Amino acid sequence: MTTNSDAHGDGPLSRADFDADELAAALADAFAGTDAEFRVVARQARDLADAGIVAADRGEPLAVDEVVRNLADAPDGSSVADRWNWWLGALEAAYGGYREFEIRAVPTEE
Repeated sequence: MTTNSDAHGDGPLSRADFDADELAAALADAFAGTDAEFRVVARQARDLADAGIVAADRGEPLAVDEVVRNLADAPDGSSVADRWNWWLGALEAAYGGYREFEIRAVPTEE
């Protein structure tokens, strides 16, 4: 399990080196999907980056290119949200402490 105290709310959060809009745009360039999906994944990634878990577990802060690269490894035909959850499943198996960042619902667009 991760040893990063930020994940459990007992330490100060760091700030991500990217904003959610930047990641949403990169996701839209790389994958098919809806704006709502891109925004949800980007918000979850930003929350994960702010928590500092990836930096503590992997030695590097989360970055836009890393997210896109890892999501590209997901099974073909996966939605962006499914790709995100697939990658988080791998991180969960390797380190623990990633389930709270999974996507459970994507709002429908009007």
